[in-house]
Amino acid sequence: MVDTENSPKPTSLAMDLLGDFDRTGGREIRLKALVALGEELDISGPVMRVTLARLRERGWFDVRREGRESIYRFTPTALQALDEGRRKIFRDPTAPWNGEWSMVIYTVPENDRQTRDDLRKKLAWLGFGSLAAATWVCPHPRLDAVANTAALLPTARLTLLTTRTTGLPADRAMAAQCWELDEIAADYAAFVRRLRTGHGDFRARTLDAGAALAERVRLVNAYRHVVQRDPQLPTELQPPGWTGDEAHRLFMQAHEALAATSTDLYAKAAAS
Repeated sequence: MVDTENSPKPTSLAMDLLGDFDRTGGREIRLKALVALGEELDISGPVMRVTLARLRERGWFDVRREGRESIYRFTPTALQALDEGRRKIFRDPTAPWNGEWSMVIYTVPENDRQTRDDLRKKLAWLGFGSLAAATWVCPHPRLDAVANTAALLPTARLTLLTTRTTGLPADRAMAAQCWELDEIAADYAAFVRRLRTGHGDFRARTLDAGAALAERVRLVNAYRHVVQRDPQLPTELQPPGWTGDEAHRLFMQAHEALAATSTDLYAKAAAS
C-alpha cells in the first residue's frame, strides 16, 4: 500500500475506485460487485452504499434493476468529472510553451459565497492560480473549460483573456506569486521518496488480483492529492530541482505494473 501521512478517507478511495473502473472502459457495474471491490480497500459495505447514494444525489448515476440486483451506470455528469480527473492525473506530454497566459477576471455577487467558492475550486483544478483577488491565470489554453464551468454558475460574470508578460523573468515571478511552488515541490519529493523507499519495483512483486487493485487505487489516491495542487507548469516556469515530472514517471510505471494484475477484476465486475 502507498504510504501517506494520513490514511485516506473511505469516500475518497471510493471516488478513485470509480475513476479507475471508468478508465478500463466500464460504464455499468453491479452494486454487489462494487461493494466487493470496496472491501478490497477496507471500505465496508454500509460506507460504500452511503457513498454511492450521495453520488447518486449529485447526479453521478442512473440506477436500474435487473431481478434483485441494482445496476449503476455513470451519467454524463460523472463521465465529465472522471474525464477531467483522468486528464489531470494521466497527463499527456505538454507542447512547448508559447509564452501566453490564460486570464480570468470574475465578479460574483457578494452574497453568493457558494458560487464564488465553487468557481475558485474549479479554477484551481484547471491549473489556474490567483494573481489578485478576482484575477486568476494559467500558462495553458484552458479558457474553453472555464467558459463551460461558467455556464453552470449563472451568477458569475467572467472576462476571459489571453495575454503575455514582458518576458520570461516576469513570467517566472508571476508563477512564484500565483502558486505555493515550494510546498508543491516538497509534496512531490515526499511522494517520490515514499514510492522509491517503500516499494521498489512493483513489477518484481507478487500480488494477487485483489491486493494489486487495492495498491493501484491507493496509489492513484496518493498521487491525486499531490497533483491536484500542481498547475503543471511548462519547463520554462518550473523552479530549479522540480520533481513533478519524475513523480509522474514513477507513478505511471507503478500504475501500469499493478494494472497488469488487477484489471481483470473490473471486467468481471462490469454489468454485461
